[in-house]
Amino acid sequence: MTPLGGNVNSSGVSHAVVLQAPSHAHPRSVLRSPFRSCAQSSARCLGRIILLVVFLLAGTWQAEARKISRVVIDAGHGGKDKGANRGDTYEKHLTLKVARLVESMLKAKGMPVTMTRRSDQFVSLSSRAAIANRYSNAIFISIHFNAHTGTKLKGVETYYYGKQGQKLAAHVHLRMLSRLKPRNGDTRQRKDLAVLNKTRCPAILVECGYISNHAERKRILSASYQRDCAKAIVDGIWAYKTYR
Repeated sequence: MTPLGGNVNSSGVSHAVVLQAPSHAHPRSVLRSPFRSCAQSSARCLGRIILLVVFLLAGTWQAEARKISRVVIDAGHGGKDKGANRGDTYEKHLTLKVARLVESMLKAKGMPVTMTRRSDQFVSLSSRAAIANRYSNAIFISIHFNAHTGTKLKGVETYYYGKQGQKLAAHVHLRMLSRLKPRNGDTRQRKDLAVLNKTRCPAILVECGYISNHAERKRILSASYQRDCAKAIVDGIWAYKTYR
């Protein structure tokens, strides 16, 4: 459940170079190999080769990876702050389980990770943001589960703050939808969330499902669902890092 305080592309990036002849060109001369006239003019051939290489490398430059020095994983709630609950299902326990999985998967990829909490302890919202603000080129992922007074609402939602947060949210949310196949709660900016508006780096808050919905709560409690949540978050982080 969201702590109070204080829309998607796939990750693949492709680049195509379209060579089109003028409208008056003969049909058979629409596309000519840049190497055909090499024997006639080595200088002209070299120029064409250089131009071709520049076009081919343009996509690589545009897809240059972002520099991310660290991922700060925030398991929502903890300690006296239990978060949402239904019966003996507490949000604070679920968020920590998923956060630990995300940490393990990221470290397996060689990514430095910092956890805002590793046990059932209370950490203030400002302290969570402060942990992220210690690092340059970091990103912040806050993990939560949702709840509502009714029982019909279900699905995943991803909140962000700022332009870079929006891009990060888009990558993560797309992979949550692809892997979990839930109802799409979409992404949206939340300026009222302290863990987002007090964090200087790109920051998002992922609501991984509604524990107030009986069917979805049953899924959420399964180890496979928790692993899928973690994998989707990690895949989204990696896509954000790799593609601009």
